[in-house]
Amino acid sequence: MAVSLGIQALDFVSNPLDWPLLKKYGLVMSVLRVDYGGGISTLARAPAGPPGWNAIGTPDRDGLFEAAFRDRIDAAAANGIPNILVTCGARGEVGYEAGKRNAIGFLERLRAQAEQRGVTIVMENINSGHAGGPPEPPGSMFDHLPWGLDVVTQVNSPRVKLLVDLYHAQLMDGNITNFLRKHIHLIGHFHTGGVPNRNEIDETQELNYRHLARTISDLGYRGFVSHEWTPSAAQDKVALLRKCIGIIEGR
Repeated sequence: MAVSLGIQALDFVSNPLDWPLLKKYGLVMSVLRVDYGGGISTLARAPAGPPGWNAIGTPDRDGLFEAAFRDRIDAAAANGIPNILVTCGARGEVGYEAGKRNAIGFLERLRAQAEQRGVTIVMENINSGHAGGPPEPPGSMFDHLPWGLDVVTQVNSPRVKLLVDLYHAQLMDGNITNFLRKHIHLIGHFHTGGVPNRNEIDETQELNYRHLARTISDLGYRGFVSHEWTPSAAQDKVALLRKCIGIIEGR
């Protein structure tokens, strides 16, 4: 179905046993998520893992996530996977500034391996518990784009970039077009989703995705744009997906 719709890649197919199936159909695994427990692909979210797992703004006390991440960098390089995801966790006892230091430290320890292996680490923004769409944890560490921009700017590596989730960005910051025009060179991946309910990216939502897609293309971005969305109820999901792909492709 993905191939018939013109889709070129899928995010988060985290189980290596699934990767030959993607290759069989000519699909790329666009972003690898380092799931706890070996990367088992399921329809639900992966297990959260121990404290600090895929939450680089908080201390990884036992170093388990960093060790797993190093292993996945090598696996990504060997299997033609261009990007690996990191998220930053939630603010609790750790505030924005301490979290920023933790995130920078983690990325600085991993940057040399990522550069050597030609794999890009992409760090995703997540909103702080806005109502309407899928529930997100309150107090997300990387909830505002300028926070993440400061992190990747300080790390200063061609293999450490932002994953800009446009749904989360609109909820928290807005002014997206100007951010893209200034910082497209620091963006390695995009996620979409209609606002406010993470439904289709069409005229029923407040973001103009035709404009955003044209802006991203005109700025020279040549990475992937992944569609993350909750289909509206009682609709033909394949027809909705075909419509959303057409919007991004300018049809």
